[in-house]
Amino acid sequence: MKIKPFAGVRPPKEFVEQVASRPYDVLNSVEAKDEAGEKSLLHIIKPEIDFDPIAGEHEQRTYDKAVENFKLWQSRGWLKQDTKEMYYIYAQTMDGRTQYGLVAAANVDDYMTGKIKKHELTRKEKEDDRMIHVRIQDANLEPVFFAYPDVAEMNEIVENIVNNNTPEYDFVAPDGFGHKFWVIDDDAINARITEIFETIPAMYVADGHHRTAAAARVGAEKREQNPNHTGNEEYNYFLAVIFPESQLHVIDYNRVVRDLNGLTTDEFLAKLSESFDIEKIGNEIYKPNALHNFGMYLGGDWYSLTAKIGTYNDNDPIGVLDVTILSNLVFDKILNLGDLRTSDRIDFVGGIRGLGELQKRVDSGEMVVAFALFPVTMRQIINIADTGNIMPPKTTWFEPKLRSGLVIHKLS
Repeated sequence: MKIKPFAGVRPPKEFVEQVASRPYDVLNSVEAKDEAGEKSLLHIIKPEIDFDPIAGEHEQRTYDKAVENFKLWQSRGWLKQDTKEMYYIYAQTMDGRTQYGLVAAANVDDYMTGKIKKHELTRKEKEDDRMIHVRIQDANLEPVFFAYPDVAEMNEIVENIVNNNTPEYDFVAPDGFGHKFWVIDDDAINARITEIFETIPAMYVADGHHRTAAAARVGAEKREQNPNHTGNEEYNYFLAVIFPESQLHVIDYNRVVRDLNGLTTDEFLAKLSESFDIEKIGNEIYKPNALHNFGMYLGGDWYSLTAKIGTYNDNDPIGVLDVTILSNLVFDKILNLGDLRTSDRIDFVGGIRGLGELQKRVDSGEMVVAFALFPVTMRQIINIADTGNIMPPKTTWFEPKLRSGLVIHKLS
């Protein structure tokens, strides 16, 4: 893999907690407006919040405001560019567990040639939207989230830096997640990190498929527009935080459905029993305890569903996934939901909200049935990416999310 250090644009430590924000895609415009303080990066990545009433995300004045605010934040000293190229370390702590990522500039060619591997489909309209933001700012304002196979020497380098140096940033965000950030200001260490990654055969997009695709497309676009292109320009790279596979934890991504496709509760349970062993749990929330075991909330009761042997294929990277089993045996066979990407009869609930959220959605009358899934593993994600397969929609949920605004990568 080809990565490089870069001269990051980032807030002075006294401003970092005020500048850093949640990513653009985890909160809507109203939430962003309510959450954004004076110095928040949200004014740059969701600039529609600066208008009253809130402007449309895709209006020209919104894009113009994004550029204006990025320049303003730099002129006011809320964002400053480092004077030399460096790697950085970004640590996140959630529920007592910490993961340590290398902040680096990843290579556009590695994405275009498939060495940076993906496991989800992207939608062109979402890619196009992210491309506009990268293009108008001439910068990657928010990082993408990659994984790589563990390398002992790389783990040792990170451990030595973390244990022997005071972090540049160290704060707990309002959501309770801890964030620490180290600057690697040692040319020899930075050079060795570059060499280590040259031996790594692949990296994997964990979160941020649309941002990755958009960043790579802008790099390719700039290449075509430059008659003197050499391949060494900064636009050949984009901002990534790269974590060792062993440190990442995927949490569950659950489903709620509006109706039973005309079936009564008893009829639905009878059809389920053809493919699942069903145990009625009662009103106590049931969390799946193993692969191929599901929690279901229906009619005020929780159930344990275990897929019967022969209804799935553990030798198929896609067939082994619980989202595939649920889709095939319930959503297609019984509920006839059609394309899950477009159906208005289903919704997806990230596990960060807890299983109580599923029960709440059903008890409110908005939904009729909820399904809790056992989370996929990083190994399953890598197997799917390595075999060129694509995950079903809404399969993986990574938490904590990368904080935006800790460091920005300029393309020129």
